[in-house]
Amino acid sequence: MSDTLVKTSLDDSIYTITLARPEKRNAVSDRLLGALEEALVATPAGTRVIILAAEGKHFCAGLDLAEHQHRDPFGVMQHSRGWHRIFDRLQHGGVPVVSAMQGAVIGGGLELATATHVRVAESSTLYQLPEGRHGIFVGGGASVRVANIIGPGRMCELMLTGRIMEADEGQRLGLSHYVVGQGESLDKARQLASRIAENAPMANWAMVSAISRIDNMSSDDGLFVESLTAALTQTSPEVAERIGSFFKSKGQGPRT
Repeated sequence: MSDTLVKTSLDDSIYTITLARPEKRNAVSDRLLGALEEALVATPAGTRVIILAAEGKHFCAGLDLAEHQHRDPFGVMQHSRGWHRIFDRLQHGGVPVVSAMQGAVIGGGLELATATHVRVAESSTLYQLPEGRHGIFVGGGASVRVANIIGPGRMCELMLTGRIMEADEGQRLGLSHYVVGQGESLDKARQLASRIAENAPMANWAMVSAISRIDNMSSDDGLFVESLTAALTQTSPEVAERIGSFFKSKGQGPRT
């Protein structure tokens, strides 16, 4: 029955994963989380870009609190690590992920969104980290992903106050890369996905695999990994063909 919670479709090389629990504002239950993982594992060969979208008026209202009440401490930790595993697969799976957001992007929904690489928000989008108001702490990666984007001080303030952040402020702080009108996020995501799909697959892989890891390294280690990544990407036959085509279009040969 997991297919009723997450729907998938493939259009050429663009694979769309859609959260389909609109009656619960796409709150993350264990079954929805499992369905999302299944969809990621089943990513078709040749996929160049993934779009993550959601049915209904809201992207994701976060953790389904009804499932949280009966866990012991070890169970909570295991549950949190499960979220980490699945969201890591989204972020570090080697395929660029574009998210189309609307309405509530709250708690675990924000953790999910920040595991994607390009984020499109409709003007209705609202961000919140209400865990402090519930007496709990984040567990799906916000202390790393959200804090890396908006800074630990701002994240702490959001959790302490539980205030709601609107789309424009979220855009200024980097929670989204694009803000569009109501009902336009999926079309924009498809437009961006088509553009990203034109890139060399190895270059896309390098960008989504290396940049966030380099950010987590010392400067010396990061520069070394940058050089290794450049060596992998810049010596492929496809790159030589693309650069050759570029020079032909400019009516000149490569410099020697």
